[in-house]
Amino acid sequence: MKEFDVVVIGGGPGGYVAAIRGAQAGAKVCLVEKDRVGGTCLNRGCIPTKALYYSAKVLHTVKKSSEFGVDTDGVAFDLSRAMERKDDVVRRLVGGVEQLLKGNGVEVLKGEGAIEGRGRVRVVSAGGTEVVGAKNIIIATGSEPAMIPAFNIDRKNVLTSTEALDLREVPDSLLIIGGGVMGCEFATIFARFGCKVKIAELLPTILSSEDKQVVRVVSKAFKNAGVEVYTGVEVDGVEVVENGVKTTFKDGTEFHTEKVLVTIGRSFNIEGIGLDKVGVELDRGCIRVNERMETNVAGVYAIGDVTGGMLLAHVASVEGEVAVSNALGGERRMDYSVIPAGIFTDPEIASVGLREKDAASKGIEVKVGRFPYAASGKALAMSEAEGFVQIVTDASTDEVLGASIVGAHATDLIGEVALAVKAGVGVKEIVETVHAHPTLPEIVLEAAEDVHGLAVHKLTRRR
Repeated sequence: MKEFDVVVIGGGPGGYVAAIRGAQAGAKVCLVEKDRVGGTCLNRGCIPTKALYYSAKVLHTVKKSSEFGVDTDGVAFDLSRAMERKDDVVRRLVGGVEQLLKGNGVEVLKGEGAIEGRGRVRVVSAGGTEVVGAKNIIIATGSEPAMIPAFNIDRKNVLTSTEALDLREVPDSLLIIGGGVMGCEFATIFARFGCKVKIAELLPTILSSEDKQVVRVVSKAFKNAGVEVYTGVEVDGVEVVENGVKTTFKDGTEFHTEKVLVTIGRSFNIEGIGLDKVGVELDRGCIRVNERMETNVAGVYAIGDVTGGMLLAHVASVEGEVAVSNALGGERRMDYSVIPAGIFTDPEIASVGLREKDAASKGIEVKVGRFPYAASGKALAMSEAEGFVQIVTDASTDEVLGASIVGAHATDLIGEVALAVKAGVGVKEIVETVHAHPTLPEIVLEAAEDVHGLAVHKLTRRR
């Protein structure tokens, strides 16, 4: 039986990062993965959706090219070719991860991994069954779209995100159940592709985690793109009928669309991985861990979606680093206070730290600076005038507590504010940092200046 210092079950962005970090630290590491490395994020989530997002972005830009003095005739879109490009991007990145694992000396076993007992992992593949020894085990088995019975998901007419990423023709019409991050991203993509899109959201607003001003900008963009948004509605039934799908709301409203896409609910992959063999504790269907990513069983760690925390690839990666460091004798703890997040609608949304709407509930007195894209020379040159940067600071100390950005390249711009929040600096440090002109980061600068009513390119009463 082969013996390893660390065996990682699951090769997603948490698992493969943990494996590489362990190998870099000099440990003998094995990674068990039943499918392709990269997990949901790389194969069926973050990366393929962003590849399609930029296909949609290019199509939209071409269609409005006359604004830039560029005339284009006969513009056509081929979803099949866009999907081929998406698949190629995924293949290249998967290949890159495989090379990184190999180059760092990580042994990769293809098959389904499960804990056989303390210090042992069973790997079942087409070639047979193998048991390996593990001084430490890291569970990184992730999650999948939930198959909600009430929605009659058949993967052909009623889809999950997995099937939506494999379509070869643009549906004439699409109803998306769920107005959260995933639902709004797919709405953006398919509306740009020319599909008639509707969103049904149970809550009073789409993107309920975001500030109202942010949602207002995206809602306006959806309206301009022809996306119909229904909030505060409950789906009563989904039925495949002739030539499409009939969706019925609780109030009796019916819609007939070619396809329905369900973007709510995730199923955590905890079945069949041997948790009961060693007594790993669960909490509401997820693996219970502490801030060191330890389970209740010594030498067994869990990271990523399967722990039921923040379902973000970059969070899983950091959790993987924390887990493997502790498995090898380190002393690291997860800090979730400064986690940037991005939403790829058009315009993009990004946030980090404290949102303005949450300040009152936490009893924090804040000052807020806000600066619009419409007052940015670079944004206007790009024809990207929608949106704003909002910076939230502690009213008594001027410390930067968080930010929300909605606008072009918001997911890139959030990095500067994330660093400021992590470092615990005040707006003074942002204001006194020279920002190149003309660039979008100047909007961050002027939002920081606006905390005290001193933005140069914004008429405002000094506070």
